[in-house]
Amino acid sequence: MEYSHEIVNNVLLLRLTGDLIGENHGPELISIINDTINDDVIFCAIDIQNVRYINSSGIGVLITILTKFRNKGGEVVLIKPSESVEKLLIITKLNSIFTLVPNLDIAFKELVKS
Repeated sequence: MEYSHEIVNNVLLLRLTGDLIGENHGPELISIINDTINDDVIFCAIDIQNVRYINSSGIGVLITILTKFRNKGGEVVLIKPSESVEKLLIITKLNSIFTLVPNLDIAFKELVKS
């Protein structure tokens, strides 16, 4: 998996590509999240449109990210999951705890409402 991150409009924008297998990059992502929250950024948009596969550790990473932001009064949205990833989110009922949005513009609008 490859990833990039930047702060845009006081929102952490995390772009993931490839397979989200938590044990490979999970600790790095959590470190970025911790640094971001320590800088008082409490909103996160995770672009997962180019993620092909998520394993159970990857799901754990997403839940950890969500928990960390919500514990600080923030929120996380997932941008445009692929069809296979969206099916996984539905099967695991994670679509009921994550907000799924079709694009970055709507992600920012959802986060501003939070």
